[in-house]
Parts: sequence; C-alpha cells; structure tokens
Amino acid sequence: MDIFTLTKSRTRQKILNLFLSNPSKDYYLRELEKELSISAGNIRREFLNLLKLDLFQRYSKGRLIYYKLNTKSVLYHSLKMLMNRNAPITKSIIGEGYAWIIKPSPVKISEELYCQTRDIFQVRLESYGTHLEEKIGVDAYLITAIAGEIGNNSFDHNLGQWLNIPGVFFAQEEEKKFIVLADRGQGILKTISRVRPEVKTHGEALNVAFTQIISGRSPEKRGNGLKFVTQVIKDRNWSLQFDSGNASLTIDSEGIIRINIVKRNIQGCFAVIRY
Repeated sequence: MDIFTLTKSRTRQKILNLFLSNPSKDYYLRELEKELSISAGNIRREFLNLLKLDLFQRYSKGRLIYYKLNTKSVLYHSLKMLMNRNAPITKSIIGEGYAWIIKPSPVKISEELYCQTRDIFQVRLESYGTHLEEKIGVDAYLITAIAGEIGNNSFDHNLGQWLNIPGVFFAQEEEKKFIVLADRGQGILKTISRVRPEVKTHGEALNVAFTQIISGRSPEKRGNGLKFVTQVIKDRNWSLQFDSGNASLTIDSEGIIRINIVKRNIQGCFAVIRY
C-alpha cells in the first residue's frame, strides 16, 4: 500500500475518523457496516491494507472478528494530528527547528513537529499538500514536491548514519507561507564526497548539490533532486535557505544563488522554504 494514498479513500477516512475519535474502542465488521454506512466487503478490503501498516490489530472473540486501533503504532500519533490539522503551533518554528539541530544533544520538541520515519513524514506531507491545495491551488503540488525532495533526501542519505536521533523536523506556517525542515544527519559534505571525493568544504558541497548533476555510476546522470528544488524556487520566485556544516546557501526571490561561510557549524541540514 502506498502511504501517500492513506487518506484519499473515503472509506479509509471514515474508518480513521471513527477509530481516532475513540482510540480504545473496538468494533466487529457488522458494527462498522452500520456505523459507517459502508458495505462489509469494502471495509474488509480497507482493513487488509491498514493491518499491513500496523495501524490496527485484529482478534477473535467467539465467532466475531474485532478490529482495534494500534495506539503503539509509529503512525498513530501522526494520524491523530492529521485529522486535526488546525492545532496551533505556539512557538517560532524556525527557531525551534534550528535549536533542535544545533545543540550537541537534541532539545525536546513537540510530537507534531518530529517525523521519526519516512512513512510519518510522507503522511504529514501529503496531508499538508491536500490542505494547501484547497487554499492556493496547483502551486501546492510544487511546494510539497520540493519539501518532499529535501525531507526524503534526509532519509535516503542518513540511513544508519544519524548523529544521535533519526528522522526530520517538519513544520509549516501557513499564514506566513514558509516550511521548515531539519535533520541531525551527516550533512551535505559527507553525502557529496562519496561521489565527488575532491569536494572538501561545506560551501563547495552545497554548490555541487544545488547546481550540478552528479552521478555515482557514470555515465548515468543522477543527483537531480536538489537541482529540481533550485529550478522550482527560481521559476516561482520563491526563496530558500539551506544550511549544512559551516555554509549557508540562499536562493532569493530573484533567483540569485549565494553561498556564505558562517560562524556556526551544524552536522546535519536545516532548510527554510518561503513561497
């Protein structure tokens, strides 16, 4: 099951809404059919997928099969927040995201800002994109595409190599129109130097990552992801700040790229997308 389709099915939405409204309650199939006004066959098919994701548990009681939400699932808290998108974020999410990665030991952050796994990140990204599309239209696709590229890079390049905590910080400010992403991983330089060992500084690594096509298997052209981010930012007159190590790359609303060396030094990556 593609995690991106988790909430697009109306049957799934009804199942999740029902169980998330009372996480301790269990139901057997005919109860669900009556509660949801959906055929038992459709409900059963949805549960085959939801059980694979470990979102639900199934057990027998007499001759009946009961379904119960698995509140220990890694997706449980994300889905609960997904059904309540309007929960306010009270702190500066830029400051909170930066503080999370700059400290030697990560500071505690609220659960709605932390995506421990790729599945959790993708569920939240899809939810945000659907919500944003209702507000601004087709640009929502490009916004979530570039956020997804940056966030998924964190998971792709840090598998088994996180500094001390896996996952990404992911938060949005809808009124001010920006997204914050951060990870406590190895950083851009270590990623780039695997295929470009001649790259020795964080500034060079950011330049390569955002402006050059790289490949670990010549002559195949790989490494297009962050170039896609650069192109979208320029085309839409948005802006980006991306920090890694002691270097900070900015793309301003006129499409000008600047890379500066800064006093701070972070091991992972920190990004702010403004749209």
